[in-house]
Formats: sequence, C-alpha cells, structure tokens
Amino acid sequence: MLKKILKGLGAVLVLVVSLAIATYVATGPSRPDSASSSAEWLQAGPHRVASADFTFVDSSRPTNENRGFPGKPERTLPTTIWYPQGLDGQLPLIIHSHGIVSNGAEMPYVAEAMASHGYIVAAADYPLTSGSTPGGANGDDVVNQPADVSFLIDSVLNLSADEKPFAGEVDGSRIGLSGYSLGGLTTYLTTYHPRWRDPRVAAAVAIAGPSAIFSAPFFGTTDVPVLAIAGTADALIEYARNAADLDTRAPDVSVVTIEGGSHLGFVGVSDPTFRFMDNPDTLGCSAVMAVLGDDPNAVFRTMGSVAEGIDPNRDLPGICDYGYGETTHPGRQQMITQLATVSFFESVFSADGDRRAAARRQLTQALASDFEEVAFTPAPR
Repeated sequence: MLKKILKGLGAVLVLVVSLAIATYVATGPSRPDSASSSAEWLQAGPHRVASADFTFVDSSRPTNENRGFPGKPERTLPTTIWYPQGLDGQLPLIIHSHGIVSNGAEMPYVAEAMASHGYIVAAADYPLTSGSTPGGANGDDVVNQPADVSFLIDSVLNLSADEKPFAGEVDGSRIGLSGYSLGGLTTYLTTYHPRWRDPRVAAAVAIAGPSAIFSAPFFGTTDVPVLAIAGTADALIEYARNAADLDTRAPDVSVVTIEGGSHLGFVGVSDPTFRFMDNPDTLGCSAVMAVLGDDPNAVFRTMGSVAEGIDPNRDLPGICDYGYGETTHPGRQQMITQLATVSFFESVFSADGDRRAAARRQLTQALASDFEEVAFTPAPR
C-alpha cells in the first residue's frame, strides 16, 4: 500500500515539475532573430569569467550614525570583482554602483557579460545604502558615494600582484562607471559634479538614474560620453523628467529608452521572479518608500548650488506617485540593458577600431531595429 502511495506521489511530483518547466519556457522572453546583430552581441564574449570577493576599508572617512545605530570611523566596502580568466595585458575597469536597498551583485548578467568581453568589473555594497544596512538603507548617504567610487578605483588599481585575481593590469585610461537607480545618481555625481567628479572616468552608463535636479551647467563640467538607460513604466524614477529631456540639458548623454521598462525590471532577479506581475514596481515602491523620509528630494539640496547646475527650483518628480504603467517582459528589458551596456563601452574602450565602429552601429541602429520597444536618442554633440 505504502509503495503505491509513494509511486503516486512520485508521479504527481513529476507532473508538477514538468508543468513548472513548461510554464517557465512558455512564458520566457522572445529573443531577437538568430540572424540579427543583437543576437550575435548577446552571445558571451571569448573569455571565461570568474569572480573574487574583497573587503576594502577607507580609514580616512567615517560612516555616519544611522537611525540609532552608531557611526564608525571608517567606511567598509565589501566588493566583488568579476574578471576574464587568463587574459593578460591592459584591461578596462568598470565600477558599478547599486541602487538603494540593493547590493553590488544586483545585475550579474551585465557584470558577467562585460567580463566575458575582457573587462574587470568591481561592485561594492555601500556602507549606508545597501539592503543590509543596520537601521535600514539611508539615501542621504549618496553624497558620500562619489568618494567611495574613487576609493574603489584606487583600491583595484593598487592590488598587488599577489592580491589581484586577474592576470592583466588595469588600464588607467579606460576606467568607466555604471550605476542603477541611486547608483545611477552616484554615477552622474562621480562623472559630472564640479567638486566630487573623478577625472579618471572616461565613460559611464546610468541605468534608471535620477537626474531631474541637474541643469545644463552640471552636465558641462566634462565631455565624457555617457549613456542613460531608462524605462517609460518606471514608477520610482519618472521617465519624463529624468530621462526624456536629457537632450536639452546634457550634450554628451545618449539615451536608450525602453518602452514599458520598469524600475525593478533591470535587476537580475526580476526574471523569472517578477515575470508574471503587471508591474513589479509595486514591490519596489514599498521597499524604497519604507526607508525614505517625508521629502525624498531633500538630499538633492545638500549636493551643491544653482551655479553648479544643482537646481531645486526645477520641476522635480516625486517617488511612486504617478501610477504603474504596463510593462515589457523583464527578460527583454535585461537583454536590452546588457546589449546597450556592452556595445556602449565597446564603442568607447575597444582597442580595435573596427570593433568600436561595429559596437557603435549596434548601439545606435541595430538595438532599436531588433527590439520594437527600444528608441535611441544620440547625444546632442
């Protein structure tokens, strides 16, 4: 009797697993045509990828008190480095900055893709904005993160031969930034802020990054090429006032617009976790609003002056107060983000001229041709 029951349960389990697999496959994102340029660029690069964890400690700057949790005399940055195995020579470095209530490993699909193409990618958990922050993530600490980025650049550059996991050396002329959400804001600040910018930054990608506070003088401090990636259904960082008008303020910023792109859709776990939700930002808004104060724009007023291009008199959007639009498949959103990021950095950093040109065509032409939800707006100059 017991044998029959177990046999029946086994058959049910097999059926459930089979249905789950069938559902997963049936609801997966549609991919670009196999003969398309985008399909080719979605393939991993020629290098095997590995990662290593480090803890970098900046003893020159303190961590502030946070909601009753005491401050510290230093800033500690647990960091993961993705790298191409066995690749020698001079390698470009990308520092990635995470969003609030998140961590440095939030977008592994991009980090691994970049490393497979020969890049070193480093991403830290910031002291007061990560999801593991004692007392809860505190967005006000974003003003300290540009210095964290500079410290991370120094830390990776200064790894000794015995310490560094990668075979090559960091090319100091090819240092880039990427950032998501609050990390996108960190990327803008580290690239452009007249007092906080790091002059070693040679290219940057801001994904769903707040920019509405910044007027033209802010974006005039450097001619570094920057790519903004934004979704029109982003409920946390409103597309209209943070990305759609960048061509009127930022002469060196190109924009990839994802029609129906949500805020959480950029995060690696969103597919398949949020595949069946109308808009996963309903969850994102709950998590972020729980750690923000009554005035989510207050931190902008601590960043600088109108003369520096930081203008609180601009029409600043709120957070999660303009509804939840219809979203595209998060898997499609991540394909687009990966393609845009890889092709952008390759168009700037590749040592091969033909490769740079091909990457530029992929970014400016093929991406929108192969994905109907994409529009590309070139930098004004």
